Amino acid sequence: MTVKSGWEGRYFEDFEIGDVYRCRLGRTITEYDNISFTLLTNNTNQIHFNSEYAKRTDFGKCLINSALTLSIVAGLGVADISENGFALGWDEIKLPGPLFAGDTIYSESELLEKRESKSKPQWGVIKVKTRGIQQEGKVVIEYTRSVMVWKRAFAPKKDMFPQVAEGANASK
Repeated sequence: MTVKSGWEGRYFEDFEIGDVYRCRLGRTITEYDNISFTLLTNNTNQIHFNSEYAKRTDFGKCLINSALTLSIVAGLGVADISENGFALGWDEIKLPGPLFAGDTIYSESELLEKRESKSKPQWGVIKVKTRGIQQEGKVVIEYTRSVMVWKRAFAPKKDMFPQVAEGANASK
């Protein structure tokens, strides 16, 4: 049996300034997603969960919680940007357009900067500008963030799949 490796994300060496990474997935946001996230995070702004209140605003309906928008767009970018690292900081989060239940959002990130870590030689630091774009091509969120990323030679071992114990029957 030949086991083929899956995608492991990018390492510091794989990033080039100016590269653009578009997540291959989109995510349709539901009313349930929005209300659950809003209530889970104790956000009391009724524009996110009260349809009657929202009808009286300029938007005419409930807005998707901006923190949920940020979370989903960031999550969509993990496979390309931070699967082998962690966020160091977020800058300049902007919300140029509204997002509503039923909209599908996509994530696109451009590499702005890349440098070796000064204090940790096994890591590098990248900075990306990310945009969340809904199905009609309207930008609904954009931000920059810095990410600490493993250099390939120092990354923790990826082969985490358990080995079948000797004498175990795999066909059971």
